[in-house]
Amino acid sequence: MRKYFWWMICALMVVSSVTFISWGPVHESKPVIENNKTAPARALSAKEMFGQYVADVYSTAQLQQTGLDIAVLQKAITGYYNLKIAGKLPQNSNVITVIDFNKPSREKRMWIVDLATKAMLLHTWVSHGQGSGNDMATAFSNTEHSHQSSLGFYVTDDVYYGKHGRSLKLDGMDAGFNSNARARAVVVHAADYVSQGTINTLGRLGRSHGCPAVSPAVSDMVINTIKGKTMLFIAGKDNSYTSKYINEDAAALFLNPQAPVAEAPAALATI
Repeated sequence: MRKYFWWMICALMVVSSVTFISWGPVHESKPVIENNKTAPARALSAKEMFGQYVADVYSTAQLQQTGLDIAVLQKAITGYYNLKIAGKLPQNSNVITVIDFNKPSREKRMWIVDLATKAMLLHTWVSHGQGSGNDMATAFSNTEHSHQSSLGFYVTDDVYYGKHGRSLKLDGMDAGFNSNARARAVVVHAADYVSQGTINTLGRLGRSHGCPAVSPAVSDMVINTIKGKTMLFIAGKDNSYTSKYINEDAAALFLNPQAPVAEAPAALATI
């Protein structure tokens, strides 16, 4: 009888254990994934790919370390490709020059970049016009005898020898903003007042009559690197400035012709 009693107790304990295990918390078990395939990545639009390209140039050429604003670089590269679309630049033209007059003259604010190799070739000082301001350029003009700098896109041309020695002709591409560059003799040339010594004396560079003048120490290098149909872009603070060459969609499609075009928002679809 006693053995039967103990056998019954053991049987009840086994049944209770099985019941407890069977009704354990559901959340402790992991769901079974029958299909482990991931959804295909969305194809980037041409504009997104263009933004990645600009970021790659910016990073590879280490332009952030030299103080170039990526927004200024993106605008410059946008104009570069639009100028190619317009036939203003040869297809083998890979060098761009960026001048940022948002920065004071005592800072190096001229960059020459090779887009083919994504390398910065030169970072140096550049002057602005007497009529544009002292250390900061705040006023811009396309008018003769204004002695002001002109914003916008330029295409470099031939080398010549003038009153400033070896100089480089520029053709302004933006009507109303720099299209009088030839008539005003706005050129790249050397000037002694573009130097650290002048900054030490005046607290700023000397100023030109509107030309982007550079140091005699680098003038030959600058001219030799950018002569013969390359793009030069001058940025500055002027809310009135516009350019038909700042068409990012056109630049993006030119650079990535096989990429999909981003869809317009629904609210703009019928415009």
